[in-house]
Amino acid sequence: MTGKLRICLLFAIPVLISVKAGAQGSINDTIRVGVISANGQDVPLIFLPEFVFNTPSLDPEDRKKREKLRNDIFVVYPYAITAAAILKNVNANLDQLDSRKERKRYLKSIDKTLDQAFKDPLKNLSIDQGHVLIKLIDRQTGQNCYSIIKELKGGFSAMLWQSVGVFFNNNLTRDYDPEGDDREMEAFVRDLEASNAYRYQLYQQDQMLKKIAKHK
Repeated sequence: MTGKLRICLLFAIPVLISVKAGAQGSINDTIRVGVISANGQDVPLIFLPEFVFNTPSLDPEDRKKREKLRNDIFVVYPYAITAAAILKNVNANLDQLDSRKERKRYLKSIDKTLDQAFKDPLKNLSIDQGHVLIKLIDRQTGQNCYSIIKELKGGFSAMLWQSVGVFFNNNLTRDYDPEGDDREMEAFVRDLEASNAYRYQLYQQDQMLKKIAKHK
């Protein structure tokens, strides 16, 4: 029960008891309370015990890290939801291709399109933002980046990129864990999705998808 709700109940209960007692007409059931007059009306005056509410404080360094994580999520979230939309579309198109040659040609064209559309913007991301993006792609697609690379470009490419990821202290095979290691990130993402800023994220996704379509 919150502090505000508790205070409201502490005010309301004596008033309700007093009203009930007045209706019964018995002075023995009446609880006498002090009153104060405000704007011509008598308001029950009740003294409550002191209520102290303490919030856990963060040291400046932890606060700075949290704010940085929140900002990194805001920056890379549009890329993550765009990646999810692209992967869904690619998988749907692959299902319609029968031969291995056709699938390979299609994936090669997609790879070229994505490279033209995203190479420069992604180069401007920091290493930390890259880490966040990899986690959010897993969150949005349900697949870690290693499995996506393996599916679309083959096992050798996946191993290569995993090696690069390890070099930059980033494990592409690690799954997103909203209840564990990524709990704080998940809370920030949900706050973003529930805020007005989410509409801007969707707008950015729409612009990216239009950019991809233009490069096809």
